[in-house]
Amino acid sequence: MKNLNKILLPLFLFLGFCLSVFSQTSSNIKNREHISLDKDWKFAFGHPSDTKKDFNTGTAYFSYLAKTGFGDGAANASFDDRSWRKLDLPHDWAVEQGFSPEASFSHGFKAIGRNFPDKSIGWYRKKIIIPESDLGRRIHIAFDGVFRNSIVWVNGHYLGNQDSGYLGFEYDITDYINYGGENTIAVRADATMEEGWFYEGAGIYRHVWLNKTNELHVPDNGTFVKTKTSGNTTTINALATLTNEGKTAKSFGIKQTVLDVAGKSIVEKAINSCTLNPRETKDFLADLTVENAVLWSLENPYLYKMVTSVYEENKLVDTFQTSFGIRTVRFDANEGFFLNGKHVKIKGTNNHQDHAGVGTAMPDALQDFRIKTLKSFGSNAYRCSHNPPTPELLEACDRLGMLVIDENRLMGSTRTHLCDIKKMIERDRNHPSIISWSIGNEEWGIENDIVGARIASAMQSYVKSIDDTRPSTAAFSGGIGSNGITTVMDLLGINYIVNKNTDEQHKLFPKQSIWGTEEGSTNTTRGEYYRDNQKHIMPAYDKAPSSSFISIEQGWKHYNSRPYLSGMFVWTGFDYRGEPTPFEYPSTGSYFGMVDQCGFYKDTAWYLKAWWQDEPVLHLLPHWNWAGKENQNIEVWAYSNCDEVELFLNKKSLGKKVMEKDGHLEWNVNYTPGTLEAIGYKNGKKIITEVVKTTGVANTLNLASNKNNIQASKNDIAMITVSAKDKSGLSVPIADNEVTFSITGPGKIIGVGNGNPTSLELDQYLETITVLNLENLKEKIVDDFNVSEGINENVIAESWQKAFTDDRDTVFGKKVKAVVYRTEFELPVNYNDTAISLFYNSLGKKQSIFINGHKICNEIPENKKGDTFLLDKKILHSGKNSIAIIAQPLLKKYKWDVVNQNPGTIQIIAKAENYKRKLFNGLAQVIVQTTGEAGEITLTATSNGLKKAEIKINAVKD
Repeated sequence: MKNLNKILLPLFLFLGFCLSVFSQTSSNIKNREHISLDKDWKFAFGHPSDTKKDFNTGTAYFSYLAKTGFGDGAANASFDDRSWRKLDLPHDWAVEQGFSPEASFSHGFKAIGRNFPDKSIGWYRKKIIIPESDLGRRIHIAFDGVFRNSIVWVNGHYLGNQDSGYLGFEYDITDYINYGGENTIAVRADATMEEGWFYEGAGIYRHVWLNKTNELHVPDNGTFVKTKTSGNTTTINALATLTNEGKTAKSFGIKQTVLDVAGKSIVEKAINSCTLNPRETKDFLADLTVENAVLWSLENPYLYKMVTSVYEENKLVDTFQTSFGIRTVRFDANEGFFLNGKHVKIKGTNNHQDHAGVGTAMPDALQDFRIKTLKSFGSNAYRCSHNPPTPELLEACDRLGMLVIDENRLMGSTRTHLCDIKKMIERDRNHPSIISWSIGNEEWGIENDIVGARIASAMQSYVKSIDDTRPSTAAFSGGIGSNGITTVMDLLGINYIVNKNTDEQHKLFPKQSIWGTEEGSTNTTRGEYYRDNQKHIMPAYDKAPSSSFISIEQGWKHYNSRPYLSGMFVWTGFDYRGEPTPFEYPSTGSYFGMVDQCGFYKDTAWYLKAWWQDEPVLHLLPHWNWAGKENQNIEVWAYSNCDEVELFLNKKSLGKKVMEKDGHLEWNVNYTPGTLEAIGYKNGKKIITEVVKTTGVANTLNLASNKNNIQASKNDIAMITVSAKDKSGLSVPIADNEVTFSITGPGKIIGVGNGNPTSLELDQYLETITVLNLENLKEKIVDDFNVSEGINENVIAESWQKAFTDDRDTVFGKKVKAVVYRTEFELPVNYNDTAISLFYNSLGKKQSIFINGHKICNEIPENKKGDTFLLDKKILHSGKNSIAIIAQPLLKKYKWDVVNQNPGTIQIIAKAENYKRKLFNGLAQVIVQTTGEAGEITLTATSNGLKKAEIKINAVKD
């Protein structure tokens, strides 16, 4: 009977595995883990050419490219980084820098790049513990994006390079790990060279993850959920890629389960009897059916979840979750774009990834703030110009209901270029928000010739081979012609109709769909209404700056009046750093946005709000504070979707006018202080009123938050608007007071801004860290460890021998009992306002340390992790200070050993100033982020001559 059980039991288990829906979930095998590595990094600047400033990395006899595990300098696991700056990711070091006219126009004159080598190489280091219990699992480290040209090491092992700053990448570090102990990650980022012509930041500006899986698992981006809806029935084609990173073959089963928004299973399907050979990767398909599915739409962005469960020998070994939406997209060459069979006019904006105060290192919640800002004036589409975005941007578009063009960085048809676009598509293909892949933008060198046509055609067909559910597009800026990319694209993107005729293109290629990928570049400064070239001010009226551009209104009228055009994307939604057309330094940011770099509305946003959504809108410009211009003519415009608008000045009617579709209204008004009032009429009835008043001088500061509660555990943020009010409570639109901010509670300020494209103020106020290397050691052999010879402050050591001239072998150890080492370091005049630490590396088996003759420690033993001493400033002074170390010398055990010759560093930390920012035309912004704890955060704003303001924000646990 026992023998029969031995035969039947495995058989029953096998049959049960094949026939079941794999409901078993309990297992001793660990499932996958996706762990954030954003916290607790060390950072320091390196150098592109000075090896000493680059921590002597790559200078050893064997380099990290020559021998495995020979990472040296800052790539070495044992490198002493204690004096480096502590920070959390994401991090953009470019935004922390000042400005210079010698810096890049594209980068907003931030002082990085080729002319600033001391601030163009950044090093990051982090130590992590990998438990011994992880032995046997696969361990990957994944970077969502590093700008740019990154090199990564783990425990001194070179992992690889990633040139692009916009593509995520990962490395399998399974074989390099010290299980049960400490592991060191080192990253070198080189932002010397730009990848685009706009602000791109610098450093690890996206998230970093540690991914742990079993040998059999779904690799990153290893699922593709396609949906097809007919009537009330939706067919889901679920692809799962499985990889076997083990050394033996695997037999397994897969279960695909669809969950609704409440987490309830609505359909599931099993794939049985699957096999993979060692190191084999294969795709597995399952078709599932959903009745009466809730469709993802702009109004109801409903998201389902596909759970891919993998079972080996009836044990759950991997679970992979994929968010997706059920929806249909269709472009018609004559009728435009359709979402779920419903015609939708694309009302889009172009955007780069950077925001006032934080640059490219955006907290996840800031993505939501920006998408909500764009949606607030009716935008329904977002073009990722001109690179693959951070994943959290696409997640926000999925959740909030925003259509997306996902854009490739550089056109080309070599393996390098095609692999880049493949990585983008495989990462992003499950996002329902994405309706098109853009293969490139304004490639002037090729877009008008046969080479461009060939490359575009090759890329388009390649994209279809990866994803045939969405069309490719390319943003074209040349003229209509018989050659080039306009002849081959299924969906052509037009950049600027001022240079081309869309009607002619439609006539030449009647089967080609067309939309405007960039249109209407109006240059405006928020809150300014007269041009001043000396001050770099562009008026906020929607007027084309030259014959090379058209206004926002002209662009929208063109695209909205032609059914065959799917819509347009305005250049741009948000202002951005760099490209300050039409000016140069000291302008540092663009003038193109519908909102400024903070997200404050410019007047053009109100034009779009009037015609891009259905609620009644009435907006007047300009403000009515024009002291000194009494009786002078002022242009008054009204943006509205009313039938008629009547304007009043101090209750006197200046006339009622009929609103043209997609237009605006204008009056010429002689300035008199008081009240401008506009009344909007629909079907003859008064439906909306707008009032603009002359204000008094600023009297009181005001703080307002976009939310009063933020999630403590999710690094959540509150966007604080700062303004000034007069004694009557009216916001003063011309206030320019400098405001200082302080914060208490579990929160921190991470950036400030005001939307002024000419501001040279700091974005961030950070403590200053100066590191002094203890170098040029001299040594003197002494008879006894306890002698006082050579430790006093004023010892002259010029005649002493250069340290470590003599080899530290056993012969040296027999004749030398103790050595005194000496060197000097120099402190600034204001050292009393700083914190000064000595990060010491042992020079002896035991040692005593003296600074300026004062004993810091006595006979401390060798410490391979180093010792740290916070120095008493009473024993220090500005200028030269001496350090003396009496040591029982370290000796080589083997002749190839390397004895430590670096005594360490002196770190000087100067406390950060309080954050401050000038109001620009009445507004500024502060970004407050939680520090991870629950509690009440209080932000206080003060300014000379104004009543202070205070706001409280609650950081709450989930």
